[in-house]
Amino acid sequence: MTNVTVSPLQERINADLRQAMLARNDVAKLALRAVKTALTEASKAGADHALSEEQVLAAIRREVKRRRDAATEYEKVGATAKAEAEMAEATILEKYLPAELSEAQVEEIVRAVIAELGATSMRDMGKVMAAAMTRVNGLADGKVVNQVARRLLA
Repeated sequence: MTNVTVSPLQERINADLRQAMLARNDVAKLALRAVKTALTEASKAGADHALSEEQVLAAIRREVKRRRDAATEYEKVGATAKAEAEMAEATILEKYLPAELSEAQVEEIVRAVIAELGATSMRDMGKVMAAAMTRVNGLADGKVVNQVARRLLA
């Protein structure tokens, strides 16, 4: 076995996966195995093979987004059972993420960015989004930030 440092969040995921296997919780088992696979791939891509807590959170966010997007697509074609299964997995994975910012908190951040940049129109949208996404630091969905920025710049 290699001597790779594992983050506390990875340890929690490993422990929860073992528990899901013992409890025969197939939904949790599928979701957590997918995250472990994503984390393994991410660690192989890095030079030191150890992931920071932020990299682990980013991988989990990607997996949650994949599940939500898949659920949306299944809903469109009328496969509600598959959509519900994807959302169930997303719900399990969301437990590992910090609480997201409320829309009011996002609006406060976007207003501050607009004021600092002196943004006045939709032409400044790119600059506002870049600065706002850096500030929310993964604690808000990009779609929410985009909607708030559009509303405030319009």
